[in-house]
Amino acid sequence: MSYVASEIASQPETWRRAVDLVAQPGVARALPQAGERVAVVGCGTSYFMAQSFAALRESAGQGETDAFAASEFPAGRRYDRVVAITRSGTTTEVIRLLEQLPPGSRSTVITTDADRPVTRLVSDCVVLDFADEQSVVQTRFATTALAAWRAGLGQDLTDPITQARAQLSTPLDPAVAGRDQFTFLGTGWTVGLAHEAALKLREAAQVWAESYPAMEFRHGPISVVDHRSVVWIFGPVVPGIRDDLAATGAIVVHEDVDAMAHLTTAQRLAVELAVRRGLHPDRPRLLTRSVVLPAPAA
Repeated sequence: MSYVASEIASQPETWRRAVDLVAQPGVARALPQAGERVAVVGCGTSYFMAQSFAALRESAGQGETDAFAASEFPAGRRYDRVVAITRSGTTTEVIRLLEQLPPGSRSTVITTDADRPVTRLVSDCVVLDFADEQSVVQTRFATTALAAWRAGLGQDLTDPITQARAQLSTPLDPAVAGRDQFTFLGTGWTVGLAHEAALKLREAAQVWAESYPAMEFRHGPISVVDHRSVVWIFGPVVPGIRDDLAATGAIVVHEDVDAMAHLTTAQRLAVELAVRRGLHPDRPRLLTRSVVLPAPAA
């Protein structure tokens, strides 16, 4: 079994541990407090989790929350707290952003090791060492960080954890795995999950995969969907979209389960597609576990 396959399978347990961790007063204080104006930043998978973080916090009425790719953070904009998500703790764009924050800024990093460069640049740390990974392809760290965030917002993750266990034990649909094109759709906090699912297929299996907010899908992207396609919907199905897809020949995937639990099936699909193509899902083409860039020329 690949590292990534075993890491995917471990997620219900790491989510449970995240819930227990956030119940500790020190960890709860490291997360944004109600009313704070917050920016959440990350790169790649962590950026997509930042999008989900922001949507969840705003919908919970906890305060204005924006999400940015670390390289695109608006340096002139002021926040009460910046939250950085980085599995490795060494990502150059995240480090450069934190180094440039005004003195005295409140900042939190969610990472896997307290002894990483990024932890020396922030005021608070949430360390998910039990969710670290050996695979280059990121799965359980991202969802465990999301589980911790959801628990910090007061959500009960009992059902999502139970549903994830059921998803992980359900065989993949061979008809879905036999298609060539994949489109993932989401609404609200699940838009970030749609982007992440598509990224997993691109990274691990080098397949054609894209993602959109569900209501944007009809503004052009639906035109490329046909009998080779799968359209995978996270969260609620927007009205009329099933009717629009009926004539395309696409397989529509949707389940009435928590979207984070459903993401585990998309992760497994990425591994299955990689194996079918003779690829090693732990070692995606042209990727490394952390992007560390050279220092700018003087």
